[in-house]
Amino acid sequence: MAQKHNIPELLCPAGSPLAFKAAIEGGADAIYVGGTAFNARINAKNFTTEQLREAIKLAHSYGVKVYVAANTLIYDRELPDMLRAAEDAYLCGADALIVADLGAAKLIRERMPIPLHASTQVSGHSADAAKRLAELGFSRMVCAREMSRDDLAEFVKNSPIEAEVFVHGALCVCHSGQCLFSSLVGGRSGNRGECAQPCRLPFQNPKGNGYPLSLKDLSLAAYVPELCRMGIASFKIEGRMKSPEYVRDVARIWRRLIDENRGADKKELSELAEIFSRGGFTDGYYLKNINSKMLGVRSETDKKNSRTLVLFEKITRKLPLSLSARLTLGEPMMLTADNGKRCVTVSGAIPEEAHTAPLTEDAVRKNLSRLGNTPFELKELNVSVGENIMVPLSAINALRRSAIDAILHEELPLNEQLYVPEPKIKATAQKPRAKGNTAVFYFPERIPTEAHEFFDTLYVPLEKYNGETTGVALPPVIFDSERETIKNLLKKARALGATDALVGNLGHISLATEAGLAVRGDLRLNITNSETAAELDRHGFFDLILSPELTLAQMRDIIRACPTARTVLYGRAPLMITEKCVGKEIGDCQSCEDGKGFLVDRRGVRFPVLRCFEHRSIIVNSIPHYMADRQAELERFGISAGHFIFTTESREEIKKVIAAYKNFSPADFDVRRIK
Repeated sequence: MAQKHNIPELLCPAGSPLAFKAAIEGGADAIYVGGTAFNARINAKNFTTEQLREAIKLAHSYGVKVYVAANTLIYDRELPDMLRAAEDAYLCGADALIVADLGAAKLIRERMPIPLHASTQVSGHSADAAKRLAELGFSRMVCAREMSRDDLAEFVKNSPIEAEVFVHGALCVCHSGQCLFSSLVGGRSGNRGECAQPCRLPFQNPKGNGYPLSLKDLSLAAYVPELCRMGIASFKIEGRMKSPEYVRDVARIWRRLIDENRGADKKELSELAEIFSRGGFTDGYYLKNINSKMLGVRSETDKKNSRTLVLFEKITRKLPLSLSARLTLGEPMMLTADNGKRCVTVSGAIPEEAHTAPLTEDAVRKNLSRLGNTPFELKELNVSVGENIMVPLSAINALRRSAIDAILHEELPLNEQLYVPEPKIKATAQKPRAKGNTAVFYFPERIPTEAHEFFDTLYVPLEKYNGETTGVALPPVIFDSERETIKNLLKKARALGATDALVGNLGHISLATEAGLAVRGDLRLNITNSETAAELDRHGFFDLILSPELTLAQMRDIIRACPTARTVLYGRAPLMITEKCVGKEIGDCQSCEDGKGFLVDRRGVRFPVLRCFEHRSIIVNSIPHYMADRQAELERFGISAGHFIFTTESREEIKKVIAAYKNFSPADFDVRRIK
């Protein structure tokens, strides 16, 4: 028996009202957009509230859904504005909100009945993550772009919520939600929609490739049938910064492939590349064929080979409409409009007895057929006109406009007059205030004796655990296919004496608890407000490390509400976690294994590259956080619990750092301060 063809939703981007119309023209089933704030493409034109209302009304007339992105991290003092923006989207008729901040999701869920989709910025890459997100009220997860075909299939099989998968468009080299490069180095936060795309810049490279972080665009157009068989709910095209012409033309090809349930042929792949590519496309993550062939830049050749796109001006796609009119002496004119999804009936002026030329059926038909710039084309028209009656043609035109307005009109949600109270920061359940310091050591063999005395908990990478500390740091990425390996490593670590697990992803909580370890929250959880801290605290975290993107004042606000919060006081913050081995591009794997690999930018700044679990790479900052000589300032902001990150430091350098923090000594090297 043939397997049933699952027809996924085609989800297209729109960074402007014109691109929105282009998505409809291209055949989108759903469109995702951003408002003027709190979305991860803040530099796109985006939509005002009035533009959003009109766009949703237009989309719904075509049977197209609209998802509004509210997918940035939120600060405490922004939470009221975020809620107002969410309320605006809800009242405009949005079909879902795409959210990255867990605290924001909690507040939205409590105040308005709108579906929530977990943004790719949440770093969801496993079924365990989906299960946690379901508990937090999400109905869909945008899967990590790095997931392979096998991991996607396994995810769909075990996930309690829908899977949305990127199938075409630009790729971030860093796992989404885990990139701090633009923020900590350039002052423009990717987690706040301001990414400066440092991954697209050249780096010095003795092996020749000057763009070791720039990936080709993704395209899975050749794999449509198997993606459909998996049961993926939504095929997502990236591109809110792209032109309306790009949106229309890419959508058209994907619409055709989905409807015909087939993979793209060579001509269609070539056409997609001519629309936009960076040296072609990659499917490396999907096929687990991760190598240098994935790298690409937008070259002059690409620009030269790009075909000239036909300018998009307006929607030409029409929907069939049936009209039925009845005009009777002494009774209001009646007109019924039916577009197959909705049927409405409107009334108009009352016909009178004609004294000269009576109204003819042809005249009525002619005026009712004028659908002009509406989304409709006439499929059927039935007209019944009484004998010897008269009514102005302008009244017939008004009747037609009334029917079109009625069938296009979207009723607002029942809770039109929402009362959305401003959130009040509340302390989490009574827990003791975090005290003392914790530290993670990327190289366990470099831990000096002094560290055991100075730090309350020492973490080392799980795959390197040797029983000499009580803490293990779980890998930042654990796909479903890697779960059993991690379970076995945790079991061994527990037997060797591990009691604590540093966890940076929702999907990893159950792995730690099943192994009998206390769960401690890593900075990768991206905590930037007290509501997120409280939501994570509810999931059993012993303590939490706040985002290094925060200022001292912002940390103070969270610590007041969540006393178990910690602050990164020292160390080279992880700027990127890449699925692709960066070491192979800049030297060799052994240099990263030994902590001697470096990315060197155009200014000569050196960013260490470290190897982690399953041959992934971690790129860390060129300079460390340093606050040893700011003790009085830390106390003024209520910061008493710190976290240290040791990456490239030698044993002797670690000793010096510990001594400096004991003696509150200033640094004699370049450092990064918390403002």
